[in-house]
Amino acid sequence: MSHPGFDTLGTLEHIMKTGYDYTWFILTQRIIRREFALSGSEQNPDLTNKSIRQTLGRAVGKGAPAPVEAFKKHGADFVVEHNLADLVRGMNALTEESLLDLAMVEHQIIARDREIDNPFTKDAQITYIRGARHYLGDRLVRSASPHRLLDAAAGPLIAVRLHIITRKTLGGLETNLSGQVLQADGQPLPGLYAVGEVAGFGGGGMHGYRSLEGTFLGGCIFSGRTAGRSVAAQVI
Repeated sequence: MSHPGFDTLGTLEHIMKTGYDYTWFILTQRIIRREFALSGSEQNPDLTNKSIRQTLGRAVGKGAPAPVEAFKKHGADFVVEHNLADLVRGMNALTEESLLDLAMVEHQIIARDREIDNPFTKDAQITYIRGARHYLGDRLVRSASPHRLLDAAAGPLIAVRLHIITRKTLGGLETNLSGQVLQADGQPLPGLYAVGEVAGFGGGGMHGYRSLEGTFLGGCIFSGRTAGRSVAAQVI
């Protein structure tokens, strides 16, 4: 069980300790309708088309955007069922081993659901969701209201097998303080400068190991200014 989107590095550390390169994400139709639709522009026809009507439809309708529904119905890593026993059975059917125990999964979900009714819960993810929903945009279209996963009205239940992939390095080029790209011997490569995320300020750089992507704009501007001034000094 994991909390993707909340503490990604913590999730990855936990997964890698299990000896497997995937984990399971259990959610409901109410959650997938709003929150899966934010994972890529191709899954967001309402946002891509800048359609206020389509976007607000996410707040009142029961179905997810068409691309998300297609993933749910036809995705090789999706299991959709109306009760937890069938869901766990379907999850085990997708793997070579029956790794999931119904009693264990049910225990975790019930423990999580119990915290929904606790206004003083210390559950980090539920607290995070409640905090995000203070913003009107999140409350209307971006995040589902906290609810019990076993609430039949929020169903059906959905399980998604999440595989670990790498989509960016957050810095693959070593630079000096002028933005010049350094060679293996530590000497600048003439005429080559790097700015932005490729300059290595994310993922352990100036923003720390658990830096958030939304904080990278400042680093992009700063490194771009630094490199620009260095280039200007060379040609003047």
